[in-house]
Amino acid sequence: MSPEVISDIMREALYIAMLIVSVIIVPSLCVGLVVSVFQAATQINEQTLSFLPRLLITLMTLVVLGPWLGSLVHDFTNKLLMDMPTLIG
Repeated sequence: MSPEVISDIMREALYIAMLIVSVIIVPSLCVGLVVSVFQAATQINEQTLSFLPRLLITLMTLVVLGPWLGSLVHDFTNKLLMDMPTLIG
């Protein structure tokens, strides 16, 4: 197995990991920003007010996009396992 092949596999794995994390985190960050602006405008400093909407959006994102993210990981793993004999030999 050449270093180029290992580099390509690692690049694809890191890309998939980055995609999964960003798809889950970005909506939560946007909601957190909106709630923070609301809290600053109304001077309400309640911690649960910022936590609960972010939690709900994160869970909703996982429910909606979970199958797609799972299929990405499944396809990558499947491809890796199918290509393993050619990569080793």
